[in-house]
Amino acid sequence: MEKKITLSVKNLKKVIGRREIIKDLTFDLREGEVFGFLGPNGAGKTTTIRMLVGLIKPTSGSIQICGNNIEDHFQEAMNSLGCIVENPELYPYLSGYNNLLHFARMLDDVGEERIREVTELVGLTERIHDKVKTYSLGMRQRLGIAQALLGKPKVLILDEPTNGLDPAGIREMRQFIRFLAEAEGLSVLVSSHLLSEIQLLCDRVAIISKGAIIRVDTVQQLLENRERVVWHVDPFEKGKQVLGSLTSIEEKDDRTILTEFDEKQTPEWNKRLVEAGVSVIEINRKMPVLEDLFLELTGGDTIE
Repeated sequence: MEKKITLSVKNLKKVIGRREIIKDLTFDLREGEVFGFLGPNGAGKTTTIRMLVGLIKPTSGSIQICGNNIEDHFQEAMNSLGCIVENPELYPYLSGYNNLLHFARMLDDVGEERIREVTELVGLTERIHDKVKTYSLGMRQRLGIAQALLGKPKVLILDEPTNGLDPAGIREMRQFIRFLAEAEGLSVLVSSHLLSEIQLLCDRVAIISKGAIIRVDTVQQLLENRERVVWHVDPFEKGKQVLGSLTSIEEKDDRTILTEFDEKQTPEWNKRLVEAGVSVIEINRKMPVLEDLFLELTGGDTIE
């Protein structure tokens, strides 16, 4: 059964002056999925997120959150949304609990019971009464997410949730975001510059460049048929000639050749090289990574 759509973006545009910043974006989020949002510098990723959370108004197009259009039913839409745009804004000289209490007072029907629930959810029960200035960066990120969850949103938008974390903290945050999606049924949109993390974390990914979405698909589909074999051979030119007669090749440098990965044919290609008097110094199976696809689709632009 297809999962319910919780966030729907259709034909979204943003024009500033004479410049079209965002060009006809269309995508959706589904219940219980983690959705990656990637874009190089100046692609319009942050502008899009600001429109999604109601900080700036679109020029045209529509944004619906749980069926509520943010233009016509802004408050109802925002009630279903939790977000952290850039870094969570917290009061360092207050305790974690008092921070949550302060934000809870801004929401309807959010009391101490819900504060206890989100505190347990993010794993801060033991430290919630300590001042935030004593928290590690990872703990502050968790407290920020707790604050975003106070109103029981269906959609959670996280802008660079692993920013500044060490490798252990990044892994912990990744596991926590997956838990929110799988156990709590949240739709989570994550923007990140860590492509390896997006590959491990997300169910689907949208790649945006120059204000337009290039691809939206599952990570598996994006990387399908992109596995390669790396060949180091000697003499190089003769090895290249032999492999080129057997399959399509890509010359990576003056000593490395790339071919597609074919489990049945690769041993045969190796045999043909040896028979032709070519020494096969090394064969490596190169697993597909999102970074290679991203650089290819965006023309080598750096990630935002």
